[in-house]
Amino acid sequence: MSAVTTPSIHYLAIAPVIILFVAALVLVCATALVRGALPRVVSTSVTLIAALGAGAVAWWQWSYVADHGATTTIAHAVVLDGFSVVTSGIVAIGLALATLVAHDWSAREHVAGAEYQVLSLAAASGAILMCQANDLIVIFLGLEILSIGLYVLVAFDRERATSSEAALKYFLLGGFASAIFIYGAALVYGATGSTNLTSLSYYLGTNTLLRPGLLYAGGGLLLVGFAFKVAAVPFHLWSPDVYQGAPTPVTGFMASIVKVGAFAAFLRVTVSALGTQMATWRPILFVLVVLTTLVGAGVATVQRNVKRMLAYSSINHAGFILLGLYAADARGSAATLFYLATYAPVVVATFAIVTLVGGRGDEDHDINAYRGLARRQPWLGGALAVLLLSQLGVPLTTGFYAKFAVLAATVDAGGAALALVALLGAAIAAYFYLRWVLALYADEDRDATRVAVPSATGLVIALGVAFTVFFGIWPGPLAALSQHATVLFTP
Repeated sequence: MSAVTTPSIHYLAIAPVIILFVAALVLVCATALVRGALPRVVSTSVTLIAALGAGAVAWWQWSYVADHGATTTIAHAVVLDGFSVVTSGIVAIGLALATLVAHDWSAREHVAGAEYQVLSLAAASGAILMCQANDLIVIFLGLEILSIGLYVLVAFDRERATSSEAALKYFLLGGFASAIFIYGAALVYGATGSTNLTSLSYYLGTNTLLRPGLLYAGGGLLLVGFAFKVAAVPFHLWSPDVYQGAPTPVTGFMASIVKVGAFAAFLRVTVSALGTQMATWRPILFVLVVLTTLVGAGVATVQRNVKRMLAYSSINHAGFILLGLYAADARGSAATLFYLATYAPVVVATFAIVTLVGGRGDEDHDINAYRGLARRQPWLGGALAVLLLSQLGVPLTTGFYAKFAVLAATVDAGGAALALVALLGAAIAAYFYLRWVLALYADEDRDATRVAVPSATGLVIALGVAFTVFFGIWPGPLAALSQHATVLFTP
């Protein structure tokens, strides 16, 4: 009888996923063993420790990759390189910030138990797995782990019918998108004989397919699955309803974590695995960028609900991030990574303020609720103004360099016309961002009350503002980190 061989496992590579899963398991066991609801401070502390632990491991991984180079493990299905390390660190930071916001929100809404923390830990581990995946099947596994937790989190507020409606819509459309993705992976396997991204790249680089229709069909279905997750037009219709219906802390968590994991896997599949097929998928990305930037910005201008406005803003940002994928080179990959690193903390801090202004019941999200906020509470209103201007791309904020980087990479890759369209989308987006900022400094509404700012949420807002201003004035270190991470890419 022949011996059974098992793939070697490099535990440092998968340590962040293990840490988050173990933390979720600890909370589940503690909930089962403790009489009554687990104290909120305990569940929040365990989640924060896990998130910070995953971030610390990412720092350790960076040193390892710098010394030993990029490696793969578990039958080459998981990769440890600079890109996966940085994106995993972004997910860990986003989880920590979102957990602090959710802690204060759950106290205000009298939400007991550790269910939110367990689900957020599981979803974040799925996002990290997508960042590290070097195989289409592992990407699908990470996608499902991420999505299943989010389906429940969106429906977390049982007192609001819109929350359940949003979860059902997200679940149904997400299930279709996942089925389309795995069917695409099956067709790619049928065309090439492998789902491993490194093997795909080698096979397509050394062979010419006489009948590439199966590969094109599979690649197209993969693009559809990714486009749904990043809310690219025309696969965006779920996003505004889900953003509006979900509890606001969950919306902030989704806006940051999902985009990082989805775009990390999207870039790895298109640039690393299907780079030789650039002439096939670039025209599709061209159309996606045009539609996503213009539709996202245009529809946001007519929104009154700020959560729907931020949903269309997120769609517009997805169009800009797609520019980095369109460039399909080291500069475009670095620009995409910089954009993700700067977008995640800014959007979590933005939704932290929206959570506070929404008030008890999380219902007051009309733009009129922000009228005169900066006059009543200069610190809070000024913080929101800075965060919005950063998303607009105003100089001396991280948003400016992020948009400049992807536009420059696109122009260098021969996409000057596409960059011009994206700039038009940014000009349209300026209307709703500036309208919101002007509302902050408008005449004060006499009936408005001051917004209480709990300490944990206040810390998230302060960190978000400090981050966007500091790296907006001095983007060099973060830009250098992004560039270096793309050099330490999959072997």
